[in-house]
Amino acid sequence: METNGVLEGKVAIVTGAAGSIGAASVAGYLRAGAKVAMVDLDEAGLARTKAGFGPGLVDRIATIAADVADEEQAANYVAETLRHFGRIDILFSNAGNDGPILQVQDYPVAMFDLIQRVHVRGTFLALRNVIPHLPDNGRIVVTASVVGLQGVPGSCAYVAAKHALIGLVRGTAKEVARRGITVNAVCPGPVDNAFMQAAEQSMTAMLGRDAREMFNNEKIPLGRHVTADEVAAAVLHLCSPGAGGTTGSCLMVDGGMGA
Repeated sequence: METNGVLEGKVAIVTGAAGSIGAASVAGYLRAGAKVAMVDLDEAGLARTKAGFGPGLVDRIATIAADVADEEQAANYVAETLRHFGRIDILFSNAGNDGPILQVQDYPVAMFDLIQRVHVRGTFLALRNVIPHLPDNGRIVVTASVVGLQGVPGSCAYVAAKHALIGLVRGTAKEVARRGITVNAVCPGPVDNAFMQAAEQSMTAMLGRDAREMFNNEKIPLGRHVTADEVAAAVLHLCSPGAGGTTGSCLMVDGGMGA
């Protein structure tokens, strides 16, 4: 990603920052000159991820352990970002979770509720708390998914949550548009990371065939999973000055799967 300097002086919040897409996006923001508040429930994961950036960059990072779906903790990570850096220019709402691959009639109610809580409530609270502090022409990106625009079997909770996020993006984009604030979704397809590997193991058991091979050979025109760095590049584009005319959109990073 050739992004050096395009976000100089900006401050970004990244939720789910200890995961692969979150960490790759943090790296992109840092290369672009921004300071970053890394937010995640996994405090140890935050520390490991931060340490991986080396001594030249860690001074531009704040780590904040938080449950993004808890009202008080969500307000606190925004307040902590302001305390550390004095401003917020960018929100990347990326925190998420996944559940078992099961038919809807077999899906556990508690797990369905938990997935909606993290994805939908967590993003709602991020928007609610960050938007009042964004300057005109601020940037918001939300991690949705290719399955936010299509149905797939066995993932009713995840599919429902990602559809809800796209609705939240589209509605919020119109609310803040007059201030020049853009709100967009990045929609990955299958990503080559541990999150997807776990989902594919469950899917393989349900389908009775190798889910990864099915995706690569039958579902993804490019014939491969995308990388976290490729998703991060799309996120950084949506946060760049050149993307000021793009809002309420879904940027697909899915190898053509949703085409």
